[in-house]
Amino acid sequence: MDIQHYMHTLGRQARAASRQLAAASTAAKDAALLAMAAEIRARRDELLAANARDLDEARAAGLDAALLDRLTLSDKGVEAMAAGLEQIAALADPVGEISNVKRRPSGIQVGHMRVPLGVIGIIYEARPNVTADAAALCLKSGNAAILRGGKEALHCNQAIAACVRAGLAAAGLPEHAVQVVDTTDRAAVGELIAMPEFVDVIVPRGGKGLIERISRDARVPVIKHLDGNCHVYVDDEADPAKVVPIVENAKTQRYGTCNTAESLLVSRTVADLCLPAIGHMLAAKGVEMRCCAEALALLREAGVAAERLREAVDADWREEYLAPIIAVKVVDGLDEAIAHINGYSSGHTEAIITENYSSAMRFLREVDSASVMVNASTRFADGFEYGLGAEIGISTDKIHARGPVGLEGLTSQKWVVFGNGEIRR
Repeated sequence: MDIQHYMHTLGRQARAASRQLAAASTAAKDAALLAMAAEIRARRDELLAANARDLDEARAAGLDAALLDRLTLSDKGVEAMAAGLEQIAALADPVGEISNVKRRPSGIQVGHMRVPLGVIGIIYEARPNVTADAAALCLKSGNAAILRGGKEALHCNQAIAACVRAGLAAAGLPEHAVQVVDTTDRAAVGELIAMPEFVDVIVPRGGKGLIERISRDARVPVIKHLDGNCHVYVDDEADPAKVVPIVENAKTQRYGTCNTAESLLVSRTVADLCLPAIGHMLAAKGVEMRCCAEALALLREAGVAAERLREAVDADWREEYLAPIIAVKVVDGLDEAIAHINGYSSGHTEAIITENYSSAMRFLREVDSASVMVNASTRFADGFEYGLGAEIGISTDKIHARGPVGLEGLTSQKWVVFGNGEIRR
């Protein structure tokens, strides 16, 4: 296969389809999504058989248990995909929305109209459900999509793609509105991220290595985050009753997600009161604590299991562990907490536990991350939890989209002007 020719063909087809999608009605887009959901349910056995083939090949290739788990599609997973498409169909369509209209002294009215980005390339690993989610979010926001899934899920991705094509045809939308790359050649990724004439934005979803490569080599704008070093800060006016439940949920509900807390900061004035309870809870959950000298001494004195305690090194303050490990530091109040977070955070999500309104507002204003929370678990940093219905990913960039990227994040705005014969003088 001539990879460049193949990818450029997909790009030309996507560009043409994007112009038709930009003009498509909400009713047509929703009809396509509902038809896709019906196809997925009708082809359940076909999807599961394709997934079983992927799993057999993955086991033969020696893939680890965690990757096999992400790759596995169950009956429940098939239903979740179909339900997800229906949920996206039920969301408000952002395309064409006009806002902030203001009359100028000249007589003209000036405002913003929300419009699709155009063609979105999405590169992802392992999880086959991303094919359906990405197709749906791009379609509803009026964008054409070129999807390149991981080689581990090739058969299942192609089976899902067939459902997507059937849904587009049923609604009379262009067949190239969603295209799934059907080669596992890595050169296809290199071409996809270097076609600015055909692709308007790239969204990588996967491990740090993938995202670093995409960010380094892309000639197309990238919506991304590299790390999720999220912090919880226990302020000197924290409610002790809230501290342990929030830290427990932020760290231990799931270890392998980007919104899991990886660093814990505790104000010195409440460390004696709060840190032992946190330490015993984390130790009971099997979490290793990598501590500054002061935190280590306090936890040892409190009798926290010694095998769960280690002295931290500087690299620990920057680490996204994705494991039952957390960095723990005693700080001299809010100023040091903010400085530490802004110095070491990956800019994803941070939380403060406090009953002091002024401290909470300072934390919200001065912490430079995509999501900043007061008295809540970092695990809420998610498109569904934020009311977006679904998300294409998380962005720690500061231009265009930041935080969970839903339908609105897959659109842009253009200026619109309404006049009545006015001329500039």
